[in-house]
Amino acid sequence: MLLAADTRPAGGAAIGEVILATGIGLALTVVLLGLVFLHRTRRSAVLTRIGSRLGKATDVPPWVALPTVLTTLSLLVALLGMLWDISLHIGVGRDEGPLANPAHYLILFGLFGVFAGGVFACAMPLDEKPGPAAVRFIRGWDVPVGGILVTGAGFYALLGFPLDDVWHRLFGQDVTLWGPTHLMLITGAGLSIVGLLVLEQEGHGGLSTDDGDRKVGRTTRFVRQSSAMGGLLLGLSVFQGEYDFDVPQFRLVLEPFMIAGAAGMALVAARLFIGRGGALAASAFFLVIRGAIGLIVGPGFGEIVPQFPLYLGSAIVVELLALALPLARRPLVFGAVAGVAIGTLGHATEWGWTHLTQTLSWGSDILVEGTLMAIAGGVAGGLLGTLLAVGLRRRLPRPAVARPVLLAALAVLAACVTNGLLATVPDDVEATFGVENVSDDPRTATITVELQPADALDDPSWVQITSWQGQGLVVDALEQTGEGQYRTTQPIPVDGDWKALLRIHDGRTLSAIPIYLPADAAIPADAMAADDGMTRGVVPEIEILQRELKSSGGGLWLLANLVVLACTLALIAAMSWGVARYSRRAAGAEPFPDAPADQPDASRADSDLGTR
Repeated sequence: MLLAADTRPAGGAAIGEVILATGIGLALTVVLLGLVFLHRTRRSAVLTRIGSRLGKATDVPPWVALPTVLTTLSLLVALLGMLWDISLHIGVGRDEGPLANPAHYLILFGLFGVFAGGVFACAMPLDEKPGPAAVRFIRGWDVPVGGILVTGAGFYALLGFPLDDVWHRLFGQDVTLWGPTHLMLITGAGLSIVGLLVLEQEGHGGLSTDDGDRKVGRTTRFVRQSSAMGGLLLGLSVFQGEYDFDVPQFRLVLEPFMIAGAAGMALVAARLFIGRGGALAASAFFLVIRGAIGLIVGPGFGEIVPQFPLYLGSAIVVELLALALPLARRPLVFGAVAGVAIGTLGHATEWGWTHLTQTLSWGSDILVEGTLMAIAGGVAGGLLGTLLAVGLRRRLPRPAVARPVLLAALAVLAACVTNGLLATVPDDVEATFGVENVSDDPRTATITVELQPADALDDPSWVQITSWQGQGLVVDALEQTGEGQYRTTQPIPVDGDWKALLRIHDGRTLSAIPIYLPADAAIPADAMAADDGMTRGVVPEIEILQRELKSSGGGLWLLANLVVLACTLALIAAMSWGVARYSRRAAGAEPFPDAPADQPDASRADSDLGTR
């Protein structure tokens, strides 16, 4: 066991792997820049030929077609790698090195593909102004704003890969999806979809995508736009990853909040941007992709199967609501009302879905707070989705309206996240364990738990034992046998590399008690044996779940988090700038696709949006 721990560094990769990974990145960059140089100097037309062939099928210019296809495929590869990587870390633990984990290759090449797609979008236009919102790079070279957004998002996500190793060297292994550098990867990859949506609109030259040529390529366009909005839903749903694996490290109220927020933004945007059936199509794309990835990671790779939200109930609610409200006149009102519906009716469907798919399903403990969080997330997401859709349709309200709505929605999201992260740990609760062996090699046991005081819990979200990182995962929701008394429903591994702990979540209380922990020389840490009759007190979960973390003095950890936060806010600001630039510089206003024939003109619509 100690020998195995020695081969799994807890503070960054071996220098040889760092050099090799750097070499791979430099080689890919040289190839990318070489293709750009050959294209810009007209020594090679390979990018134009590939883009033209792809563009024939989608009726967009080469500088839109090639980057869109490349970025889309790269995002799917990165998503597969990310979910596979999470599954591996839950089942096995730390890597022997970043290049020893096969999932890391998918993430690395996928994120580089996103960055490359943005670079190609910026480099491919020759002797033309790529769209009405194009930005002058140098004399004779204009770049589409969508290309800038994809490049920036891809670079931000890609930068998180090497910085992750630096982070581990400074602070140890933060075994959580919500580690700052992990959030860089997720946020950059997810927001690149916004850049792709802008890029496609630019490819139509500022002309309406539904007027005049409405019957030409209508089905192809619907599928393409639905896939893009479904991709946005995929990206926003990655933040819920720990809940999908039944190993959340945060309070349960965050899950309905994140699901409603993602549904509000992606599904409202899909309905307003695509038209009738857009929200349903986007949710269908999400379900197909996540279902396929679950089959690949689970039965295909033999790892832990990731679950996923349903979103179908929210999509139906959005579609029905769109039939009753005048979208063309008051889209912001529609976004807010749709957010409320998602946070209530859509939330109810997700409530039932968790009882079918999750061990840690939603219960009465979060009934009130969870619903309020879902409503807040749904409304904030719905408003953001509305701004995205009306921006893509060149109907963005004036800055005096759009900016306060954007800032208010972001403030609500930040407040809800903060609320979900606030948890307490009681200082007077302990548990006595009865450990009865079921098998000896490997050792598994039936475990009984007796809490002191017996009335320590009121209506808990979960009292469960999690055992992980021993080539698998066991999450067992304990059966209550009396006041303060619980019993496992299946044998729990307490041997070898397994880590087992009792986890308690009741209201704002989030705490744990270690049952069995192996020795780990790389941290270093001593073993904690699972003895019959032992009594131990509760501790913060992070002390066990993130056992490899190092304590950092002098505020370095806080400063590093603030830097990552500032960069993330800068990326969000860049996306807002890009959508606004496209919306305001493109000529005219595009009507909603399912608006009636007597729809008001652009000036009337602008007035109803509060732009006058």
